[in-house]
Amino acid sequence: MADLFDLDLLFVTGKGGVGKTTVAAALAEVAARRGQSVLVCEMDAKGALATAFEVGELSFETTEVAPNLFAMSMSTEDSLREYLRLYVKIPLIGRLGVLASTFDFVADAAPGVKEILAVGKLCWEVKERHYDLVIVDAEATGHVVSQIGAPRVIADLVQVGVVREQTQWMLDILQDPARTGVVVTTTPEEMPVIESVELLQRLTAETGTHPAAVVANRVLPAMFDREEQQVALQVHDAVPVLVDAVGPGAAAVVEAASIIEARRSMGVEHLDRLRTAVSQLGPAISAGERAHPVSIITVPELFARVHGKRMVSLVADGLEEELF
Repeated sequence: MADLFDLDLLFVTGKGGVGKTTVAAALAEVAARRGQSVLVCEMDAKGALATAFEVGELSFETTEVAPNLFAMSMSTEDSLREYLRLYVKIPLIGRLGVLASTFDFVADAAPGVKEILAVGKLCWEVKERHYDLVIVDAEATGHVVSQIGAPRVIADLVQVGVVREQTQWMLDILQDPARTGVVVTTTPEEMPVIESVELLQRLTAETGTHPAAVVANRVLPAMFDREEQQVALQVHDAVPVLVDAVGPGAAAVVEAASIIEARRSMGVEHLDRLRTAVSQLGPAISAGERAHPVSIITVPELFARVHGKRMVSLVADGLEEELF
């Protein structure tokens, strides 16, 4: 599973609320701890990544948030400005003005234009080897296929010329499983697992990019082994006796333990479904490279009221323990 950090580009996605941004930030921290130079980019510019690192508002210009670790927030307008400067050799000062308005009109009419500027910026960072690893806090599972698949859409629409050439080098990076992978973040709950399974089934077929790992976040640990579970059942049946012996609080304690164990058991069932789906995926194989099977990485529930950098570091600890 440490092969994850041998990639050049990692997209991290997941259903809203499963901890996608925290997992992206934690993966970046793990890589930085191990001496890699890392760029982590927030694609939806909602500010969650800045909150995770406890820094001010992130922008298109990178900010060093920790040693070896840089963060940015995507802006398609700034990406267009950079593209024109690098490839069209047009010097632009300030805002794009009329050109920005024209771009917005074209982008709204043509599929994939804004997405390809965002993804293209990240692929360019990979191409130029500015960082050892680029991690993307990508769109949620419902939108990530269109985001990652934008270069393929454009390539299918435009078969020749400069545009085709520009999308082809992006596709060479995105569709190489030895360079690019997608990390699907989920929790052991019904809807997140359903969306994750659907994404795993669609991802490669519709984008050409391969899943690299699934992170199961907030997994409840087993409270009892098999023998203890039998004892717990007996204790549950003996609640009236316990109440008489210990007091009314005994009933609340037993009920809480029963609820947590029931949640854990349901989570196990959902994760079993996820494992079945992952097992049905063929390993991603790059020409001349060995197979890369999809891993399932579990991050335990953190029974602590923490947020920001502390939360990221605790999740990074869990990932590092699981990965290495």
